[in-house]
Formats: sequence, C-alpha cells, structure tokens
Amino acid sequence: MAKAIPAASAAREAPVTNWWLHPVRVLNQSVVPRLILIVMCAVFILPLFWMVSVALKPTAELSLYPPTFWPQQLRWENFSDAINVFPFWQYLRNTSIITGLTVLGAVISNPIIAYGFSRIDWPGRDKVFFVVLATVFIPYPVLIIALFDIFARLGWINTFWPLTVPLFFGNPFWIFLLRQFFMQISQEVSDAARIDGASELRILFQIIMPQALPALAVVALFAALHAWNDFLGPLLYLQDATMYTLAVGLTFFQSASQYDIQFNLLMAASLLVVAPVITLFLIFQRAFVEGISFGGSK
Repeated sequence: MAKAIPAASAAREAPVTNWWLHPVRVLNQSVVPRLILIVMCAVFILPLFWMVSVALKPTAELSLYPPTFWPQQLRWENFSDAINVFPFWQYLRNTSIITGLTVLGAVISNPIIAYGFSRIDWPGRDKVFFVVLATVFIPYPVLIIALFDIFARLGWINTFWPLTVPLFFGNPFWIFLLRQFFMQISQEVSDAARIDGASELRILFQIIMPQALPALAVVALFAALHAWNDFLGPLLYLQDATMYTLAVGLTFFQSASQYDIQFNLLMAASLLVVAPVITLFLIFQRAFVEGISFGGSK
C-alpha cells in the first residue's frame, strides 16, 4: 500500500502526452453532437415555421413564385376568418370534453393496473403482463370492425363513450411505463406500510403515487395528445356534425371553402389546433423528460 500511493501521485503529476489531441477530443464530444442536434431541430421546426408563415400571409401572396419565406405583410385577420369558416368553438368544446375524460381515465386506471403488475406478487403475474404488453403490437385497424360492432350493440355510436370509456381500462404502453417506474421505488417502503396495517390502495395513493408524479404526468400528457389529435376514432363513431372534434372539423375546411382552398385560413386554423398541444408540452417539459428517463428512485 505504501508503494501504491506514490505511484498514483506520480501518475497524476506526470505530464500529459499527446496534448494536441485535447482540442480535437473536446470538439468531437461537445461541438459536433450539438451541431447535429441543431440540424435535426431545424428539420423538425421547419414545417411548423412554414405553417406560421402561410397562416399570416394575404391570399394574393400565396400565388407568388418563388414563394416568400416570410410574409411581406402580416395579416392577423386570417385567424378570425378561419374561426368563422367552420364551427371552431363547438368543435373545441367537444375536443376538450373528450380530452378531459381521456386524461381522467388514464390517470385513474393505469396506476392501479401498473401497481398490481409491479408491487404485488401473485401467481402468473409476469406471464399476464407479457400478454398485456403483446397487445401493443396489434394494429388498431385490425380491431376496428370488432370494436364498432361492440359499441353499436351497446348503443354508443354517435356518442363520446367509445372515445373515452376504453381509456378507463388502461393502455398497454402506459401500464408498461408506470410499471417500470414503480419497480424502481424501494420495496422496503411498501413492506413497512403493510406492517403498519396500510391497505394496498393506501400504499398506492399515499406512498407510491407521490413519488411517481413525473411518470404520471407523462401518462397524462400522452393521453391528452392522443385524444386531442385523434382523427380515426371520432370519424368512425361520431355521425352528427355537431359532435365532431377539431381534427375531423379541419377536413371539412375544403367543403366549407367549396372548390377554392384558402391555404392561409387552413394553416391558421391548423395553428390554432396545434397551439394548445405545444403549450401543454412546454409547461410539462421538465416532468416529461424526468418521467421518460425512469428516475423513480428517490
């Protein structure tokens, strides 16, 4: 041991060889990855920027060639005109109701199911979980006819129930996400609560859930995005035009404008639909990143 200490100190005091490689190493580790990320971000932001640009252009500027990258004259009236083309506020109310019920069902059902798969030991638990997880790979179009027949027999067609009630019975991917998060929380905490006489539901809601708020926020965000952007579900089950959502309502923008599609108004309406989603993500960005990284251990 006496010889190891001077050897270690001598190694630290020894001059660094190949010192000219240090700037190259720093460049490869910090600058190059950031440049790649900037380029990738620009690729993803470009469609959103073009949507904003077209939404603010006058109708006459849409036919210019080459197209202008940014409007020569900002026309904010496009947003008010787009709202008047179709019943925007009515569709917004319908979408908000479906989104609220979807988020409520997701945050109630998925934690309970994930808790049973992660914190309670019962025979065949892992096998049943693998069956549940395997349903993720079933394409939704395969189930459309069977689901439509079930909902038709229940009398739920042309109601919001087919779009909201299934979310109260869990989602395989969200169950998997919460299960992985719950499994990183110390098991001794749950065992100590059971010794003190706490029930499983009390352990879930008073001990596990406060530590899993980032993962629960991710599930709520996913549920909100799913309901807000859902197009196929409302198109299948909603037959009354007064019950359409915003995603379906935008498809009738062409028929409302007859044969001349005003792309500036269409982009303005699309921007109004996308804006709440972007705002929601920016508000919960920190919780989203923390929940995805599975940082469940405290």
